[in-house]
Amino acid sequence: MKTLARSMGIAALILSGFAVVGTGLVAVTYTGTRDIIAEAQRKALEASLNQLVPADRYDNRVTEDRIEVVAPDWLGTDQPVTVYRARKNGQPVALFATPIAPDGYSGPIQLLVGVYADGTLAGARVLAHKETPGLGDGIDEKRSPWILAFAGKSLENPRPDGWKVKKDGGAFDQFTGATVTPRAVVKATRKFLEYVQTHREQLFAPVGATVKERQS
Repeated sequence: MKTLARSMGIAALILSGFAVVGTGLVAVTYTGTRDIIAEAQRKALEASLNQLVPADRYDNRVTEDRIEVVAPDWLGTDQPVTVYRARKNGQPVALFATPIAPDGYSGPIQLLVGVYADGTLAGARVLAHKETPGLGDGIDEKRSPWILAFAGKSLENPRPDGWKVKKDGGAFDQFTGATVTPRAVVKATRKFLEYVQTHREQLFAPVGATVKERQS
């Protein structure tokens, strides 16, 4: 019995040792790769933003010049949304955010929208959606060029009553057999433009300036 107890004790010590070593290796690996992962994520985000605003249009670190805002009436979600600001020589150039179109046919649609300081759309892209393949998924740039038509638009072009799909009397195309999806994207993009117009001074405030936590 003593021999068995001793053997079990030794085995427990060995297992404990492996556990300690394993935990240490995981910690070392995490510490060593954390910065690499963060840098890769930053570069991927910048690449997405640069699809809308070319990198030579600004000179700041856009991914570090950001604020968190909550504006459900304009951004389609109760959750905080990050707004990234592009500047050149300290002057506002554009901003980016990921508003939600909450009324997609198959669920919420997450967008990436860029707006120049003069209120003109730099462009829009769809980041995530659950729309029906072959119908509503035409909002995805990989499926059709429809989303590219937003570049250059503003609240004056078209006029406010034109920010609808053509079936509703507006200026934007819809898809054959799928009107709900493009209607949701058009509406969400217009509301984001309105948000930027209404809160421009706050959104482009200098880095570190206080911004109202909740805007509606």
